[in-house]
Amino acid sequence: MAWLRTRNSMPRQLKSWAMLKVIQPSPGGEQPTQRKKVMGKATRDAYGEALLELGKEIPEIVVLDADLSKSTKSNLFAKAFPERFFNFGICEANMVSAAAGLASCGKIPFASSFASFLICKSFDQIRMGIANPRLNVKLVGSHGGISLGEDGASQQSVEDFALALSLPGFTVIHPADEISTRKLTRQIAEKKGPVFMRTGRPKAELIYSPEDKIQIGKAHVLREGKDATIFACGLMVAEALDAAEALAAKGDDVGVIDMHTLRPLDENAVFNAARNSKAFVVAEEHLVHGGLGAMIAQTVSTFFPVPIEFVGLRETYAESGTPAELFEKYGLTAKAIEQAVENVLNRKD
Repeated sequence: MAWLRTRNSMPRQLKSWAMLKVIQPSPGGEQPTQRKKVMGKATRDAYGEALLELGKEIPEIVVLDADLSKSTKSNLFAKAFPERFFNFGICEANMVSAAAGLASCGKIPFASSFASFLICKSFDQIRMGIANPRLNVKLVGSHGGISLGEDGASQQSVEDFALALSLPGFTVIHPADEISTRKLTRQIAEKKGPVFMRTGRPKAELIYSPEDKIQIGKAHVLREGKDATIFACGLMVAEALDAAEALAAKGDDVGVIDMHTLRPLDENAVFNAARNSKAFVVAEEHLVHGGLGAMIAQTVSTFFPVPIEFVGLRETYAESGTPAELFEKYGLTAKAIEQAVENVLNRKD
């Protein structure tokens, strides 16, 4: 802790930072040379399976859907507990209002639909019916981002993080793989208060093992790095790891942090990365405005400003195409992250 001045000699705005826990590097600073890639299930599948298991354990859980339960995977719960499942048809706003009513009666409602429909079409009901009274409602938006692919712009959610993060009291989560999805789904069932979690359509690479500890509000450091740090969530975590490995081959030591919880943001992880690497790249399957990048930039600029590059959609909606085609066209690839790291390193220098 020698790098910190004494608390009394610090400017007032730095005192909070001084008291934050410092994450120590892994012993010897060792990094994996290259990970073994294994594809897992889609996070929407893992959500459905976790919800089914929770239904067996917690009788207060009820599940609502808007005629898309086969896609959101809440149909698994519906088959097992038909008396606790409610299909509202294509009436997302009504579904959200009903979820608020059920929460006010002591139930734990999970309301699911495509993220674009759930958040965008129901925002006023979410704002006044759930966020304002801070009710214990869990909103789970499937088919998040542009990786749902061929369904096109009307069903691709690229504003959902920004909208959810604008709501006071909301926890906002975007898991990277099936293992973290199962763990986080269980935790949000136990957590009091409103939650929005985004899940995805395509299969996701396994990032974690069942033994890994995943915790709401606690970022997961996947690689330590002294030159730069990549923050990512969802499918972009695997892309970030690919980019870090490619950069390591060039001699750049780049860290990767999975920010599966956008709020509450793990400020300790952000500040320690700023101290250790002093350069950031944020990668997310979302507009660059209002999402994870905005949260990290706002946080780090308060105490320890560093140069930041952002990888995400820029002032555009996406067209129809395969997930791979769309990621390539709109710059959501490991190569794009690698270039962003090189850009930020040039700025850092």
